[in-house]
Amino acid sequence: MKHLLSIEAMDPKSIGIILENTADIKAQRGGCQDQPLADQTWAMIFTKSSTRTRVSFETGISELGGNVMFLNANDMQLGRGEPIKDTARVLGRMVHGAVIRTSAQDDVEQFAQWSEIPTINALTDAEHPCQIITDIFTFQELRGPITGKIVTFIGDGACNVPISWIWAAAKLGFELRIAAPKDYQPCPELVAKAGGKITVTDDCNAAAEGADLLYTDVWVSMGREKEAVQRENHFVGYQINEALVAKANENALVMHCLPAYRGKEIDEPTLEAHANTIFTQAENRLHAQKSILKWITE
Repeated sequence: MKHLLSIEAMDPKSIGIILENTADIKAQRGGCQDQPLADQTWAMIFTKSSTRTRVSFETGISELGGNVMFLNANDMQLGRGEPIKDTARVLGRMVHGAVIRTSAQDDVEQFAQWSEIPTINALTDAEHPCQIITDIFTFQELRGPITGKIVTFIGDGACNVPISWIWAAAKLGFELRIAAPKDYQPCPELVAKAGGKITVTDDCNAAAEGADLLYTDVWVSMGREKEAVQRENHFVGYQINEALVAKANENALVMHCLPAYRGKEIDEPTLEAHANTIFTQAENRLHAQKSILKWITE
């Protein structure tokens, strides 16, 4: 049985298969498609709000022939303290797979263990694997193989998105540069464990020099709202703007996993100049997640 719980736990071959199949799935949309989820019901258990993740997974499951049951954890017994392993053992006898978006990585891993059904991490505080698979597909769709290229992340380097980028860089052979204030950099032990060509700095200009992809995310992740003022003060200057883009390669892509807060992690002119890439990236969540669903059920 397959799960997608983290980029850390994935092997490069499986990532490659998902990426390759994504292109075919995108090209076939609206035509004759396989229905690997026919007669299946999938549960989506979300304790965190979502736009792109929820819509893309609900649409994807439906287009692959499945039925979707959306479950807000606050409306379930989980919200009243039922252990995750008990919820998992119940749902494992009723549904065919689960997509989970929550805070604790351990909850997703426990669910996979106790439910004995395919389980997908749709975001935890530790990783955002479906997002990074989508991002790599988008880069390769527009610029060719990512191996050997330079990806630069600007912003909160200790949150789930750059952590998934760290594992992806080590597994797929591209250079990753993370520019973040010192208090918001990934822990050195994680970087060392991942291996690969990864640089962590507090210098945005140095990190952007010659990059093939500039990438950013919000300064204040979900659950960190009480730190908003403090974070915004610390992140002044950690913004993708026209001056920073000028330091990257001439054909560098700019990506943002959205939602975007213009004037903070990215300025308005830069976002609009690269809007086609950013919203293609958002659309590709659907195609990549359909590929993940197909892979996980094969």
